[in-house]
Amino acid sequence: MNTMSTLHLVPGAPRIACDIAGRGPFAIFLHGIGGNRTNWRANLPAFAPHFACAAWDARGYGASDDYDGALAFDDFVADLLRVLDHFGVERAHLVGLSMGGRIAMRCALLHPQRVATLTLLDTHEGFEAFSPEQRQAFVDSRRAPLLAGKEPRDIAEPVARTLVSPGARPEHLQQLVDSIAALHKDSYIKSLEATVAQVTLGDIAAIRAPAHFVVGAEDRLTPPAMHQEMAAKLGAAPVSVLTGAGHLSNIEASEAFNAAALAWLLPRAGAASSPAKWPVP
Repeated sequence: MNTMSTLHLVPGAPRIACDIAGRGPFAIFLHGIGGNRTNWRANLPAFAPHFACAAWDARGYGASDDYDGALAFDDFVADLLRVLDHFGVERAHLVGLSMGGRIAMRCALLHPQRVATLTLLDTHEGFEAFSPEQRQAFVDSRRAPLLAGKEPRDIAEPVARTLVSPGARPEHLQQLVDSIAALHKDSYIKSLEATVAQVTLGDIAAIRAPAHFVVGAEDRLTPPAMHQEMAAKLGAAPVSVLTGAGHLSNIEASEAFNAAALAWLLPRAGAASSPAKWPVP
C-alpha cells in the first residue's frame, strides 16, 4: 500500500487542510497549539497501512484558512465534525496531541456517537489543572512578545526548548522550531486566548469512548502524573510513558509512540467507520 500522504482541502469557511493517506477505518490526527499537520510526518506512514488517516491543520494553522472574529474553543470541534462529514465518516478514531487532545476529549463529551476511541498525547483537561502562575507563564511566554511586535519565528526556539526533553536530538528540536515559526500570528494569538479561557473541558469522567494516554517521561508541561489522574477518571485507561521524550512524544520518540499507539488501537480498529468519500487512490 502507498503510505505517502497527499494534501486535501475540506471546503467551507474556513477551509481545513489535511494530509491524507491509507485506507480502512478512519483516524484523524490533531496537532497542538504550536503545531501543524507536519508534526505527524513520522507517524502517518506507520498508521496508513491499517487506517484511512487524516492529519489536519486546525483553522488558522498551516495551509488552513484564517478566519474573522474571535475563536471559541468549540469552533475546533465544529470543524472536526465538518471534516468527518466531508469524508463520510460516522465514527472516528481521534488521535490528539496537547491542544489536539483537548479537542478530542471535548468532541467525545459533546458528540459521543462520532467518537470510536481516543489516543491522547501529552495533554490535559483544561487550565484548571494549572496554578494561576503556571497559566500566566504559559501565555506570557508566547503571547506577550507577539503583542509587542515580535513574530512567531522570534519566539520559536525559546518556546521549543521548554517543550522538548533535555536530550532532544537537534533534528527534533528543529522540527518543532520550524512548526512554531510557521504559525499564523493573529490566529495563534486567538488560539492562546481561547485555550486558556477554557478553564475546564467539562467532566471527562462522562467520556465513554475507550481511551489510551501517551506521555513523554520528561514532559514538563503536562507530566505523567497529570495523565495518571486523567486516566483514573476514564475508567483506569492505560497510560504509556515514553522514555527520552518531552511534550511532543510522537516526534521525539516516534517509533515508540507508533508501536504503543498501534498495539492499543489495532484491536479496536473496527470501532470506527471507513470513509465513504476518500480521494486517495
